[in-house]
Amino acid sequence: MIGGMIAVVVGGAGFGAYALYGGGAAADDGTRAASADHKPKVKTGPLSATEVTTTARAFLTAWQSGKVTEAAAATDDAAAAGSLLTGYTKDARVKDVTLTPGTPTGDKVPFSVKATVAYKNTEKPLAYDSALTVVRRTSDGKPLVDWHAAVVHPDLKDGDRLVTGEAGTPPVKALDRDGGELTKQKYASLGPVLDGLREKYGKKAGGKAGIELRVVRGKSAKSDDLSDKTLLELSKGTPGTVKTTLDPALQAAAEQQVAKKARSSVAVVRPSTGEILAAANASPGFNTAFQGSLAPGSTMKVITSSLLIDKGLASADKKHPCPKYFTYGHWKFQNDDKFEIKDGTFKAAFARSCNTAFISQAPKLKDDDLTKQAQQVFGLGMNNWAIGVPSFDGAVPVQSQAQMAASLIGQGGVRMNPLNMASVSATIKSGTFRQPYLVSPDVDGRKLATASRTMSGGTLSQLRELMSYTADYGTAAEAMAGVGGDAGAKTGSAEVDGQKKPNGWFTAYRGDLAAAGVVQQGGHGGSTAGPIVAALLKMGG
Repeated sequence: MIGGMIAVVVGGAGFGAYALYGGGAAADDGTRAASADHKPKVKTGPLSATEVTTTARAFLTAWQSGKVTEAAAATDDAAAAGSLLTGYTKDARVKDVTLTPGTPTGDKVPFSVKATVAYKNTEKPLAYDSALTVVRRTSDGKPLVDWHAAVVHPDLKDGDRLVTGEAGTPPVKALDRDGGELTKQKYASLGPVLDGLREKYGKKAGGKAGIELRVVRGKSAKSDDLSDKTLLELSKGTPGTVKTTLDPALQAAAEQQVAKKARSSVAVVRPSTGEILAAANASPGFNTAFQGSLAPGSTMKVITSSLLIDKGLASADKKHPCPKYFTYGHWKFQNDDKFEIKDGTFKAAFARSCNTAFISQAPKLKDDDLTKQAQQVFGLGMNNWAIGVPSFDGAVPVQSQAQMAASLIGQGGVRMNPLNMASVSATIKSGTFRQPYLVSPDVDGRKLATASRTMSGGTLSQLRELMSYTADYGTAAEAMAGVGGDAGAKTGSAEVDGQKKPNGWFTAYRGDLAAAGVVQQGGHGGSTAGPIVAALLKMGG
């Protein structure tokens, strides 16, 4: 069936304009036969109603009947029209087209489109309104449809195409470690994580992409930053299933904790395996827990301490300098509130987070010592973690002079996020770096990052002693009160240019849990990030 009033046109051409638009005269193409002695007259001036209706009729009738060449010839750009109208059937899979014109307004003729989009065994009706404009060709005065892609569909820009097919990446259904479904509605922080899981595992997880009719943008539309657009969803597709390591109770608790502190983020890992058990952000639009790149402040002293003990430059129970000031590379460094510890041990300096205890060792270190320690022992800064979703692996660049000294206390060019610093505590607890992961490598056979060496037993035992003492008696004691068990912690405050308050950091372990958190512009880590981390450590171990 050829639908609408155009059926009358096709069946009885003599009624042309009247049948299409309710006019009272037969079609008149607006030209007169030339006499033998005169050249044809080129018609100029405004288009008559008859010219508009006749031109529109010719175009719409040919398009509806599938006569692409004839329809394109009724426009002022036959090549572009022919290409798009061919694609309408071939690429967009549109069939059974019915075009019904409305009442013209001047040179503009509105029309409605009803059709069916069919892809393999899936069909769905398509209905929309469009319009065309008739213009007079300058060379010979012939009325033609002013061709633009929007004639075919109002969402099209010139150069765009219509395509029906699979939507791209199939959806995924993400599960927690117990088999429960993970959704943004249930866990506000997981939006970026779920997007990352679809991107990486959508095609591997056994899902099936949905079928869509969509606008595929051309150069002109892309230069205007227009994205491809879905016009009709024929099927939603079937999600594949991806199981994660997230613990539902810990994830829920992490969400609750970060909701209490603006700009806070936290991550929890299992030291014995590297499994990520929870990750949450007060600002859910960006996954700071995995992708943040922030100076970690004094939590970095855990890594620096391992370096100093390895090199024999510090020992937990030996005397160690902690002056008010220490100058290196023309920078004068000082401690918080300019305190000093006279005749104190390295353990006392670590527990109080004495900056100068670390800066004072800078003259004895090579520029790349800290970088190597972070990479080789803690698996950081090599850009090779494969956790299952996008993440930042930390950065400890080689620096010199004052910047190298600043790096020792987590400033300078050092950058970390809560996942990185939770991994540091996990390495101290287990004795070996295990790359954190959200999806088991068994799912896709990917290779996890490894460290090239482990700390000596002596260094490891001293680091545990330092962190345990800090949790009991140092800057972490208030937050860690009541945590109990085999636990250790380190606080941090990182100064940031332009911020009145520093970023507060806290990293700790208890039993088989390790966690770290940051509260941006929060102040001291012990009182800001500390309670968030401690609350999660109390839940297991």
